[in-house]
Amino acid sequence: MSENPYQAPSTEAQVVGVKSGRREDLMTIAKYQKGILVCILIYLIAVICQFAIPVQLPLIVGFGVLFVGLVGTVFVFLLAMKIYSTVVGVLLGILTFIPCLGLIILLLVNGTATNILKENGVKVGLLGADLSRI
Repeated sequence: MSENPYQAPSTEAQVVGVKSGRREDLMTIAKYQKGILVCILIYLIAVICQFAIPVQLPLIVGFGVLFVGLVGTVFVFLLAMKIYSTVVGVLLGILTFIPCLGLIILLLVNGTATNILKENGVKVGLLGADLSRI
């Protein structure tokens, strides 16, 4: 018997898909993914509302989409910094400002975050991962 049953546990297992490999960053990725999912939901609601509101009020929807674009840019930048590199984070953040391409970038980064969370054994639902289980 070469193993000591009373030995303290060794360091935590590496987290797959995260630049730093720390378990704390997995929680951060789950939080940022929730932010991105909320941005996608609001973006889709704003597009639907654009066709439902009177002709005199499109400016309100425009400001809503601009605000969601700014918040989405922040979440994409922060999430890409944890997963990719700084350059990719800045590039994806800038591409989020382009109206239709921004939604595609949000969906792609969300898909990547979902895959990373699932690879690490975190169950991901419709509105992201359950933060209490990480």
